[in-house]
This record gives sequence, structure tokens and C-alpha cells, in this order.
Amino acid sequence: MIKCPICEEAVTELTINSHIDSEHSDNPARTKSTPRPATDNVASIFLPLSARRGGSFIARNDVVPPTTSAPTPAALQPAKSPKPPSSWRKRSHDEATSGVANEDPTSPTQAQAKRVKLSALQKFAPLAERMRPRTLDEVYGQKLVGPAGAIRGLVEVNKVPSMILWGDPGTGKTTIARLIANKVGSRYIEINSTSSGVGDVKKIIEEARKELLLTGRKTIIFCDEIHRFNKTQQDVFLAPVEAGEITLIGATTENPSFKINNALQSRCPTYKLDSLTISDITAILQRAIATENCDSPLLDTEMLTYIASFGNGDARTALNQLERAIDLCSRPDITATNIRASLTQTFLYDRSGDKHYDAISALHKSIRGSDPDASLYYLVRMLESGEDPLYIARRLMVVASEDVGLADNSMLSLATATHAACERIGMPECRINLAHCTVALALAPKSTRAYRALHNALGALMEPGVAALPIPLHLRNAPTGMMRGMGYGDGYKYNPDYVDGKVAQEYFPAKLKGRVFLEDVDLGSKVDEDLLVLGEDERVAMAGAMAGVGGS
Repeated sequence: MIKCPICEEAVTELTINSHIDSEHSDNPARTKSTPRPATDNVASIFLPLSARRGGSFIARNDVVPPTTSAPTPAALQPAKSPKPPSSWRKRSHDEATSGVANEDPTSPTQAQAKRVKLSALQKFAPLAERMRPRTLDEVYGQKLVGPAGAIRGLVEVNKVPSMILWGDPGTGKTTIARLIANKVGSRYIEINSTSSGVGDVKKIIEEARKELLLTGRKTIIFCDEIHRFNKTQQDVFLAPVEAGEITLIGATTENPSFKINNALQSRCPTYKLDSLTISDITAILQRAIATENCDSPLLDTEMLTYIASFGNGDARTALNQLERAIDLCSRPDITATNIRASLTQTFLYDRSGDKHYDAISALHKSIRGSDPDASLYYLVRMLESGEDPLYIARRLMVVASEDVGLADNSMLSLATATHAACERIGMPECRINLAHCTVALALAPKSTRAYRALHNALGALMEPGVAALPIPLHLRNAPTGMMRGMGYGDGYKYNPDYVDGKVAQEYFPAKLKGRVFLEDVDLGSKVDEDLLVLGEDERVAMAGAMAGVGGS
């Protein structure tokens, strides 16, 4: 205990500063005869929060009447906290942080606050997210969920099986899964294979099993981009799907035949979603315009069709473009021409997915069909989408032998030189070399004799015992005396020693003697029935074109 230098009252060392500040600065009338609460001798850090705030004790600016009698024990006790008014109630954490009092959930104030929060979320969500269909009837372009669709029928009877939804981006895979879960009232969990691991999936499956046992409610697990799980990781779904503990809806943009393991495919039927047509996407854009209350005359049906054409079957891409167009319409000097110029085309192309193989297949078949215009279209489409020019050049070397073949042997040299040019020059100039080779291959005469002969030989090799037939002795090499003594090379006729190199000599094993793999004709003998219905003028024009191709 020490004495206060002002009033000479004994106080503890811990409270001397607060004693001087509170008792003498604010209340100089305080004297030694003034009684003090007992809590003055307690350090503030040991006091209750209410005591430190002054709610339960005498305020420091209150003057206590003087008394001559000694303080009674009751007077030494801290004053009781006044009972808070009935209007005071403890606030929740949300109320404390938001500054809004805890009110009746049905009161207009709280309901209004909820509406404001929801509208804020909607405000910042992209247009494509805000325009997600709310019912299956609002899904455009997918017959599977239409009134007579296969999936719609299963949903109506509450018998939703596990399934794989296969379709291009923006065709509605995620939306359909959400609407199915909402329709049947199942518990719904959405995961993405790019951000979730097998451990996460196991925890979700265990929770779904407990939910099914406790409440009888089934869980629908929607796995987006399921093809990004490798085939071993996909096994985590097998047992719960087979036991009926969960309903799995997997979404993929890749061909399930290559990306989904066979065991999971056998338990989950695959449904192919159609790419949306321009009319489907235009209808989606019109609904978005109506929902957003956009009345700009620039966004007429012609402009919406123009925007829909950039979607390439992807409604999300088109809606993103529309959102940009709506923002542009807010400018006073904007015109339809300005909007068209501002909307850049998006190339939907995956260098490792189905579109990659579909595009190169289309290029190959267009060259085979001697159509240089279509060939150039697919060439440019691939290059502008970021395809590796060396990949295209390698494929052109294949075309040179497979389709042109013996009809013009120089095409293989041209294709090989094109590949070398692409290596040395690079993009964008090597586009010229690729266009040169592509057009030359398309216009060249075609012969598949060598290609067909290769497959004929491969077919013979698949026959029982043919692959193990012994090589005739006269065709075998005899580098040592022992081999010559065994008859290797005996009777072989060296062709350059004979006139024109012609000799009577058998090169096949005895079992294959007389087999012919290389046919005499360059192309097949089938007649396309569609050519028979063409008019005379069209037949003459086509005959002239084919004659030009054959003579080039």
C-alpha cells in the first residue's frame, strides 16, 4: 500500500494511477472522509467486464455524500448492477457486427434486409448465372428433359438413376443436375474434380450414407468435369453407386468412351446433350433481355441472332457477349456497327479434346474429297484457334501417302518439305506453306492402292498360323558357312543379272502362294446414289471438276 500524494489515502500500487485520474481530476471535491468502494483496491484487469465499463459501479463523476459513521460491511460490497430495461436484449453475433438489432423474423425491417442481401448477390452475379433456368420447362434445346424426354420421365416418377451427362460447354449440364435434385427433393452436393480430391469424395459419401440411414433421404452428388479424375480415382464412386447409397450425376465435355472407366459406365448410363442451335440461343437471349428490362432498340432480333452465332452452341458464351452489349448500349453515342465491332469472336477449341480430333478429321476428309475450299476452312479454323502447325503438317504427310499415294508420289515430298518449312519459319508465315500443301493435296489425283494393300496384308497376318510361316530358304541371308551348309540362299536368282530383272521366282511362303494384296484400281467401284439425282447441269459441272482434279 502507498499513500496518494494528493489526498494521502492509502491505495495499492496497481490502482494509484487510476485513483489519481478518476478521483482528483474529475472530482476535486473528494476528501479523505469520502468512503470508497471496495473494488478500488482491485486491479482493473481482475474486474468483470461490466465493472470495468462502470455499469455496476458508481460512475466516476458521481459525488458520494459524506458520512461520519464508519462504513458498514454492506457498504464495502460493490453495488449491484441495475436490472436492464425490458427493451434490452442480448444481440447475436450477426447483429453486433451489422449494427442491426435482433428483430422479429417476420418484421418488415428484417425481411427488407434479406431482400437487399439477395439482390446484391444477384447484382454482382454474371448474366449467364442469373439466367439459369428455374424449371425443366425453361431448359432450351435439350429433348432429354423435354415433356417426352427420357430424363424428364424418370424425374416425374422420382426414379433418378446415376448418370453421365456428356455435352459441350454451355449446354446445361450443371443446370439440369440442379433442377433434377430440386424436383425430386433430394439432398444435393456439387463438387468439381479440379478442386476436390478422393479424400473429399469419401467424406461426402460417408455423410450421404449417414443421411440415408437417419432420415431416409438420398443424396445426389453432382461431379463436374468428372473426366479429370483418372480412371483409378473414379473407382471411389463404384461401391456407393452400386449399393444405391448415392445418386451420381457426372458431367463431362469429353467422350466418356475414352475418359470414364468401363465399370462406372456400366453403372451410369450416358446421356448426350445436344449443342444448342442459333435459334435456341436466340430464344435464351430474348428471355434475358426481357428479364433485365433492357429496351434498347439496338438489341433487336437481328442483333441477338448475330450475338447467338458467336456462341458456337454455348449459351454461356452468348450471354456473356450479350452482357457486354447491354453495357455498351448505355453509351449515348453507340451504334449497332460499334457493338458488332466490339464483340470479338470466341473460338471454342480444345487442343487435347474432341474438338481437336473432330477438326483434324474434317480437314483430312475434305482433302480426300478433293474440296480445296472446305480444306482451307478447317485449316484456318484450327490455326486461328491456336493449333500447333507442326501437328497439321504431320497429318498432311499422312494424307500424302494414304489418299494421294501412287497417283502422285511427289506429294509426299511436298508434305515433308512443308513440315520442315513450318519448323524453320513458324507462325504466322508458315500458314502460307500449310495452305500451299493443303490445296495441292486436295487438287491432286487420289489413289489408295498402297493404303488398301497395307490393310490387306495386315488382314492376312491375322489369319491363324500366317504370322509364323517359315521364310523360304532361298530368301534367307547366308553370311556364314554354317548357314550356307544348311541351304540358306540356295537357288536365289539375283534379279539385276537378268534381262529387265524378270525371273521366275516365288517370294511368298508356300501357304500364301498366289495371294494378291495390291489391287489394280486406284479407287473403289461403288457408285454414290446421291449423284444419280443431280440435274444434268450439275453432273456436267461435277464431271468437269473431277476431270480437272484427275488431270492436275
